[in-house]
Amino acid sequence: MSATTGPRPDEESAARATTATASVREAARPSGARPPGAPRRIGYLYVLPALLVYAAFLLWPLLHGAWISLYAWDGLSVGTFVGLANYVEVFTDEELRASLGHALFLVLFYAVLPCLIGFVLVAAMSRARVRGLTFFRTVLFLPQVVAMVAVAVIWKWIYAADGPLNAVLGLVGLDRAWLGDFTFALPAIGLIGTWVEIGLVMVLFMAGVQKIPMELYDAARVDGAGPVREFLTVTLPGLRRELSVALTLTTVAALRNFDLVWNTTGGGPGTNTRVPAYQVYNQAFSEGEVGLACAIGLVIAAGVFAFNVGLTRLVEGRR
Repeated sequence: MSATTGPRPDEESAARATTATASVREAARPSGARPPGAPRRIGYLYVLPALLVYAAFLLWPLLHGAWISLYAWDGLSVGTFVGLANYVEVFTDEELRASLGHALFLVLFYAVLPCLIGFVLVAAMSRARVRGLTFFRTVLFLPQVVAMVAVAVIWKWIYAADGPLNAVLGLVGLDRAWLGDFTFALPAIGLIGTWVEIGLVMVLFMAGVQKIPMELYDAARVDGAGPVREFLTVTLPGLRRELSVALTLTTVAALRNFDLVWNTTGGGPGTNTRVPAYQVYNQAFSEGEVGLACAIGLVIAAGVFAFNVGLTRLVEGRR
């Protein structure tokens, strides 16, 4: 007669322990709580409006512009598909290529020069806390909140042949038609950009230097560090993220510069101050080359994107 088989005592104990553990977990879980790993769909609902706005006003125009850039189109008649011919023209046409060079030249005045001046001022302030920083920041930041058209009008008056700048420089024989000079027109516009952007750079740098502990400066001075070494070992590493933001914002401002050029020189003398943003307007509304205008805009957008990616990786890699 065969004996009835059943679970062994050790297997039965293990099963009971597993069941008890699961019961405890279920009891400990708050009512309505999601199980681990469950999709949090409510989060997507929160960001959905922003994503829709982004897609409607940025992503779709960008894609549509990329599509138009493949056509020779005047904005009215039926376009002709030309493939990448518009992009080839951006880099082969002498005037368009020169406008790209003008934009890179303006980056020196909009981004590099303000950052260098900002570093000098911040390095001086880091060695001695300056009172009245709030007032100082406000005065420096004022050009950022003034309309660029107003800035252009003011500086056009300053640069005028009978303006205050020539009134002073004329005393030593250095007066000239700054905005009408083939050599000095573009640097003159660049200096306006320096004046506008230095306030933004200084606000970022001053906010960054205030979060650097004073103990680091004291330790550097105890070690015998001079002003240069103190700046390179304490101030500059502490301002790395602020420098990244400043370079990004000022470079974008230099590459999208249109209103300042339009209201000061109109792209002249000749074509010496024509920049890519001016060429986008000129090709689309004066020359009837909408496809070429879109290609110029996308080339600039790609350049800004590549610069931002490279700068971000450089900053994050050195943290």
